[in-house]
Amino acid sequence: MFAAVRPAPPGVPEACRGRLVEVDRCEWRVGEGGDPAAVVAEFCTRHSGPHTGAVGSVCGVGVLISAAAGAVMAASATGAPTPVPAVPDVALVAYAHGPAAPAAAMGPFTVGAWRRSWSRADHAKAVAAVQEAIGRGEVYQACVVGHRQAPWSGDAGAAGAAVARIAGAAWGGVMAGDGWLVASGSPECFLDIDGEAVSTFPVKGTAAATAAGRAALLASVKERAEHVMIVDLERNDLARVAVPGSVRVDGLFTVRRWADLWQAESAVSCRLAPGVGLAEVLRAMCPPGSVTGTPKAAVLDLVGGLEPVGRGPAMGAFGFASGARLRLGLTIRTVAFDAASVHVWAGGGITWRSALAAEVAEAEAKAAGVVGALVGA
Repeated sequence: MFAAVRPAPPGVPEACRGRLVEVDRCEWRVGEGGDPAAVVAEFCTRHSGPHTGAVGSVCGVGVLISAAAGAVMAASATGAPTPVPAVPDVALVAYAHGPAAPAAAMGPFTVGAWRRSWSRADHAKAVAAVQEAIGRGEVYQACVVGHRQAPWSGDAGAAGAAVARIAGAAWGGVMAGDGWLVASGSPECFLDIDGEAVSTFPVKGTAAATAAGRAALLASVKERAEHVMIVDLERNDLARVAVPGSVRVDGLFTVRRWADLWQAESAVSCRLAPGVGLAEVLRAMCPPGSVTGTPKAAVLDLVGGLEPVGRGPAMGAFGFASGARLRLGLTIRTVAFDAASVHVWAGGGITWRSALAAEVAEAEAKAAGVVGALVGA
């Protein structure tokens, strides 16, 4: 069903788009046993090589890691079952360079009525439950994520391409397999590994993309506190694999635009300690801090009992490994297709200062950008 979809994971070199030819694939699901971080590292190592661009030569590996797989890497709770089990928790696709091919014509796409996994009232109750846990000192911040799904028909590839092209989707991309497709319109870089240099760019803090919204975001005590807590979490995660003293914040609370929203982004970097490999970095960093909260293990225990369905491929990582470089976007603003339904997730970080209605509205605004791209397709 999705075999004809042109692959374009986030992070693929621009010159290679339209030239990717699949040569190998590995899929892993929660419950199969083993270490997903090792699975990713071993597959990427097996398909690494100099990137010459010549026809038939190695290009790299598309990497998709679900939220649950990230939780397994961290030896933490995986939450409720995924609503889209057709999508593997780890999907790895090795590509070689083929000849340049023209883009295929896109067909029509139709999406039906949306059905939420919880009501707005239930979402608000989950926000309140997180605040109660903060009051008890169990967590400091937690990301609560909702889900919706709808029937679809037509060309899923066209819809996926539309999501990947959302304005501000610096980490947009598409990957497909047997009976599934994942498309991301993400603005967030989760992980950039370039030899010994590692960076992460957490996004936290949202407002309407107006002059008033920008001013409110910059002035908000709640949004800045939420953001700084996640920056500190990412600093601590990187410190587990870094040369001591090399972790630094390169930029703090930079406002960028995604669709009709302003988002605040920071940059945190380090140098890897000698002997640290990809599997160790993934275990230190997964699941992504900006969509979990702090402390991670306690948050995953908490939200796993609040969210009625799992996060599937959303709130995980999606990108491309080539040579010594691995670039992963964070799968916010992400959709997943199975044979019958298209699935969308959206949420936000909850702090002691959160207002219930505002948190529900924020999640709705994030989902609206993705749903609008699907409808426009």
